[in-house]
Amino acid sequence: MRTVIFDLDGTLADTSGDLLAAANACFRQMGLGDVLSHPEDAGVALRGGRNMLATGLKRAERFDETTVDEFYPVLLEAYRDAIDHHTVLYPGAMEAVEALKTAGFGVGICTNKPEGLAEQLMRSLGVRDAFASLVGADTLPVRKPDPEPLFEAARRAGGDPARTLLVGDSDTDRNTSANAGVPSVLVTFGPSGDDMAALQPEALLHRYEDLPGIAKRLIA
Repeated sequence: MRTVIFDLDGTLADTSGDLLAAANACFRQMGLGDVLSHPEDAGVALRGGRNMLATGLKRAERFDETTVDEFYPVLLEAYRDAIDHHTVLYPGAMEAVEALKTAGFGVGICTNKPEGLAEQLMRSLGVRDAFASLVGADTLPVRKPDPEPLFEAARRAGGDPARTLLVGDSDTDRNTSANAGVPSVLVTFGPSGDDMAALQPEALLHRYEDLPGIAKRLIA
């Protein structure tokens, strides 16, 4: 079976608002107030929790790696407790998923979000059952851009890892697909959309309704 594997943050859903709120909860505990803002720092949010903490601390001229390590679990707890207050699926995402399934593709998720949080979010959004697999940052001993999580997501979706593609929104996703030797499709509607063309993916995705056609073209 051919498979289409999706990144989550910035690809299927705009999670930046809830991620930034969790980071700001940490900064408030440090006595710094709300250091990051939405939507200006949406791109920062989608680079991960540690990146948010590091960016905010540098902005406040308080950066220390030990502080990042100390507050990362605090950030995860804050995010877990308010994971879906602002998060929304991108327009047309789930319609594209259903169209792919109707066309005979397997669909899954490969994210660098911890698996438990990814599961919680997808169930909260009511769409977890639409995906045959979900591989997170801690599902395997390695994470993206190592290709093995992508391969595992394809296998768990019932597909052939060699006949898959990754839909993402970052250089991490582009490098993952390159390391796997499979095509990447990068979305242009996320916070870093203007930068995607420079990564030279096999295709750019400007709207989800075009994805089934792109997938049929890119996967032999």
